[in-house]
Amino acid sequence: MSGIPQPAFYIFKCQQSAPPGMPKPSCVSQSNPESQEIFQHLGQTLMRKGIIATAIPIQTGCLSRCQQGPVMLIEPGHTMYVNLTKEKIDRIVDEHIIGGKVVQEYVIADEFWGEPIEPSSIA
Repeated sequence: MSGIPQPAFYIFKCQQSAPPGMPKPSCVSQSNPESQEIFQHLGQTLMRKGIIATAIPIQTGCLSRCQQGPVMLIEPGHTMYVNLTKEKIDRIVDEHIIGGKVVQEYVIADEFWGEPIEPSSIA
């Protein structure tokens, strides 16, 4: 019996937008028109390359890394990419999603990410 294969990647793109006048930065900003187009660009790039069925783009709310936005998280691998642009998206798709190699210079710095904390260790 054949079924629909599961995706190889889930790409969570923060789409949080702070209200006008809010001092906190956000991943989708009225003052940064490109930030408003990144998720659509990601989806179009995946479609153009014919891989959208195996690399699923997902719009999310805040991923709690507002100072480094726009951001996205790729699973598996728990890889957080920061300060995204359309050009960075193109390279991430080609090198990470298709090529299997994390684009290290776009990855969040360790001091802002670090190792995950298990909920059971603090509950």
